[in-house]
This record gives sequence, C-alpha cells and structure tokens, in this order.
Amino acid sequence: MDDNAASDGLGDRAHQQWLARLIAESAWLGRPVTPLDDKGDFTAADGGRQIPPDQMDYLLSLIKVLLDGRNIVASYNYVLLALLAGFTALHLLEKRRCQKRWQRRMHTSLTTVDGKPKHNKNVPEVASSSSSSSSYGITTPSGAAKDIAPVDLERLPLLRPNHACEQAKTGKWARAKSRVAYWMEYQPRPLPLVNRTLPSNGTSIFIVIWLGINIFFHLYQVRLLDLKYFFCFADRAGFVFIVNLPLLYLLAAKNQPIKVLTGRSYEALNIFHRRVGEWMCFEAAVHFVSMVIWRFAPIKPSWLDGEEGARAYFTHPLILLGIGAFVAYELLFFTSLGSFRQRWYEIFLASHVVLQIVALVFLYLHFHTARPYVLASLAIFLVDRVVWRLGLKTATITTDLTVLPDGETIMMSANWDRPAPTQSWFSWPRHNITYGWKPTDHVFLTVPALGRQHALQAHPFTIASAAPVSKGRPEIDDGQSVHCWLNLLIRAQKGFTTDLLCYAHRHHRATVRLDGPYGSSHALEMLLAADHAILVAGGSGIAVTFPLVWALLMGEGLDEDDHKSVSALRGKKTRQRVRMMWIVHSDEHRYWLPSSKLDELVAAGLDLIVPPSTAVAGRPDVVGTVERWISEADDS
Repeated sequence: MDDNAASDGLGDRAHQQWLARLIAESAWLGRPVTPLDDKGDFTAADGGRQIPPDQMDYLLSLIKVLLDGRNIVASYNYVLLALLAGFTALHLLEKRRCQKRWQRRMHTSLTTVDGKPKHNKNVPEVASSSSSSSSYGITTPSGAAKDIAPVDLERLPLLRPNHACEQAKTGKWARAKSRVAYWMEYQPRPLPLVNRTLPSNGTSIFIVIWLGINIFFHLYQVRLLDLKYFFCFADRAGFVFIVNLPLLYLLAAKNQPIKVLTGRSYEALNIFHRRVGEWMCFEAAVHFVSMVIWRFAPIKPSWLDGEEGARAYFTHPLILLGIGAFVAYELLFFTSLGSFRQRWYEIFLASHVVLQIVALVFLYLHFHTARPYVLASLAIFLVDRVVWRLGLKTATITTDLTVLPDGETIMMSANWDRPAPTQSWFSWPRHNITYGWKPTDHVFLTVPALGRQHALQAHPFTIASAAPVSKGRPEIDDGQSVHCWLNLLIRAQKGFTTDLLCYAHRHHRATVRLDGPYGSSHALEMLLAADHAILVAGGSGIAVTFPLVWALLMGEGLDEDDHKSVSALRGKKTRQRVRMMWIVHSDEHRYWLPSSKLDELVAAGLDLIVPPSTAVAGRPDVVGTVERWISEADDS
C-alpha cells in the first residue's frame, strides 16, 4: 500500500513537471504546444496520462491570455510609426515656415538695400557694439557679478525663443500660442537633491506620454488581479522589453532615418535613448522578479508545483540564458550613468559595445519570440557601426597639433582640397569629413598614435571652424577647387585628452581617424528665419556659436540660394541683427579663436561682446545683457 502511494506521488510529481514544461514551451515558442494545441486524444502524452478537463481549461485560458497579450504588444511599433509620422509632418511644416520667413526677410532686405522702397527708420542698422574693438571687452561691475548665482553657462541653452516676432502678432490666440510654445521650450532647474539636469517641458511631456503608452501595453488585458494569471504579467514585462529593443538601437545609431524625418540628429535624440534604456532595464527587472515569484510563491494552482528546488530552477539552461541577458543589460545601465561616464569614459565606451553584443546573444537564445527583434537590432547596430561609420563616414587625415597659451588646450587643425564627387552609378554614397560639413557639426576622433588603449576609442568634438562652401556654388561651377579648413578645440580633462596633451607637447603632427560629420541644421534654420539672432557662448562653447555666426554673416556652409542672399547683404543694412556674447574664464582662452576671424565678423555686422575674464572680473551680467538685447529687438 505504501509502495502504491509512493508510486502515485512520484507519478503526480512527474505529471506536474510535465504540465509546467507545457506552459514554458508554449511561452518560449509563442504558440500552444501539443497537447495544448487541440482537445484531442492525450493518452499518448505523458506516459498515457490524461489532463483533467478543469486543468485543461485553465491551461488553455492561460496560454490564450499569454499569446493574446503578445499580439497586442506586437502592435506597439505601429503606434511608434504613427507618432513618427506626426512628428515628421510637424517638422516639415516648421521647416517650411522657417523657409518662408527667411525668404520674406531676404526679399525685403534685398529690395531695401537696392534703394527701391525707403529704408524703415524703425529697423536698426547692423553695427558693431562699442565693445567690438581689438580688446572685445566690456567692464562688468564686480558687485553685479556677486549678486548673480553661480551658473554653469555652458549647460544653458544657447538659443532662446524669438519673442519679437511673436509679440508683433495680435489676438488672444497668437498670445496663447506663444505662451504655450515658450512653456514647452522652458528648461526647469535641476532637481535639488540629485542635482539632475532636466530637459525642456516639451521633452518631458513626450517622455511621459511614451511611458504611458508602454504601461498601457504592459497592463492591458493582463488579468493582474487574478494571481492565477500572474505568469502572463511576468511574461508581458519581458515582451515589452523586446518590442522596445529596435527603438533602443535606432536611437543610439549615429546614422538613422529619424534625423531626416524629424530634423533631430542623434545627439538630440540621446535623451530618449537613455530613457528607453532605463525603462527597458526596469521591465527586465520586473520580468526576472515576477518569474521568480511565480515559481516560488503560492499563487499558482497547486497541481503546477512540480518543479525541482531553487538550485535546479536557476541552473536550467533557459533560466541561465535569461539571467545572462538580464545581467548584461543591467551592467549597461549602471555603466551608462553620468557619474560613471565622467570618471571612466573609456571603460564606458568599451563596455557599451561589448555588453550589448553579449546581451543580444543571450537574448536570442533565451526567448524564441524575441529573435526577429534581436536580429533587427543587430542589423541596425552593424549597418551603423560597420557599413556607415567604419566604411563610409571615416577618413584618415594628418593633422597639426598646437598647444595654446593656456597650456591645457590643444588646437588640432588640418586643411585639404575637397574631392570631386563621383559620378558612377555603382559608387557608394560617401560623405565623410573630407567632403565638408555644416555649422555645429561634430566628429568622433581616434588617435592611434596614443597606443592600444585609445586605438579603438572614438571621442566626440565639435568642429570649431567655419563650414566650407556648399555644392552648387558659382566658384565650384567654374571648376575652382574648394578648400576645407578644419579646427578641433580640445581641452585636457583626464584620460584621452590628457594623453593627447602630453603627446602634443612632444609631437606637432598626428595621423588621426575622423568619423563624421554628424549634426543637425535645426539651430541654423531657426537663426536664418529670425529677425534678431542672439547667441551666448561660455568657454569652449564658442566652437558651436562661431560657425553659426559665420554662416549667418558670411554665407559659407549654406545652400546655394541662401548663400547668394547673404552675400548680397554682407556689410549692408539688413533686417536681421546678429549679436553674440562670449564669456571666457581666462584671458588666455581668447586665443582659442583667432582675433582676425572675430574682426571679419564684426566688419560683416556682428554685434560682439567679450567681457573681461571671469577669473579677473567675476561673472558678467549675462541675464541683463540678453534682456537688454531682447528689449532693443522689441522696440525695433
């Protein structure tokens, strides 16, 4: 009798294990497995045992909720495509609006300088300020500087909304629209406890909406209140992770279609890449913890408690693969934190590449349904890294290294004749740095001469020189070659830049690899459409503002039609007034930009202010100066 009871106990345990495997295999394959795929004869399965009707109904219901949820979540990317279509339409409308404002202003200015209509006395002339002399300085009272709270000027937005144009409009609707636009662009102060920099309100709202969409797909029809279906909640977390995987890699890619569709380059989209990664790591943790709860907590039917102990569970190949993917992605998250990047940037770069490849391999083997998403993500990664960045957008050039007077900054410079575009139908569409760049573009720099430690590292630097002339210009049509002058302003901090500074003290030339250019023309388009352009740069931020101002006043780096308009107005009275303020910490930092270039810009109409260095005179009254400029623009 005892032997029969023991035999029945072993049989029940084996039957429970078999049922648990049916659920696991159905979840792994994404479809009901035999004998759950129909209600036929089950006597051949499990040694001739038959599933009781109540257990069969529960299993079929559980698998149905599981797979229906996956079908629902699979439509997530269609929602993203709809959002992308909406942002594309908004971008095209905004771009068209900027073009119309630019063309209207150019037409008015051209007819004015030709003498056809009378000059509007209310429109101020473009003239340099009294401070735009050889010293480029103004004196700021020390008391004013002390009253201003310390602000990291390089982290403040360089561009502000154009209030002059908006205030010229009348009507409640126009004022309400202007206030909403201002509030959406406003960037709140950092959080007081963690000192975390917040994005603009518009960006925060979009992130909240995106999170709401993800939460909806996670919880919709998941039967969370019925603990018998808790396995579906745990599985849904993993599937929400999976469907976000291509988006994560797409946002991280330097070459991607989102820039073309929305006008936002990868660096502007990087904040969304980080939020997507953080959400995915959270969902991975929810998936892992929930699966452990389902296995060991008494929330599922007792007849499913047939698995072995914790050791057997965590050493199962399927679980080990999942743990490997989970650990890899969590390590990616922690090594991507700002504090880690600032201290160990080189480790961050290397680990980011290695860990994501390891994670994709584990994920591919762990979850059968995830394989299409993993392959799509891998394709995005390989096309961006190998085909574009290493094959089409990387160039090797020889540069000159100059240590500037402050002793902590390197000027890396090079010049060359731009190669003629190839006409072959079979040639690859190359656009590396040798073919030119646009204002505010940047490149990724690799210096193999620094040794093995830096041979595979690529560090981003903004191009601090003016963009070369664009295609389709008269000098190109006449057969004259276009010369490119490239300057990179590199301040020594630690790691790569410190090693480069030491190298520059011993060598005056270096062969480097440049991956790029990358960037967006959004800032330039806004400035071109504005009647008044105000730019504020702190320290090395001049690498961003100088090419913009040069393009506005000299026309280089613009398209053919825009260049003709700017060239026709150079040095004349125009409706656009360009102002720039450059704050430097030390007098030696003024050598970062040749004074002759600033003289050319002032002669072309730039209203320039370079206050005395903050190390000597304290912080200048930036807010007061900008408010005065805005007030003058409102009165014009």
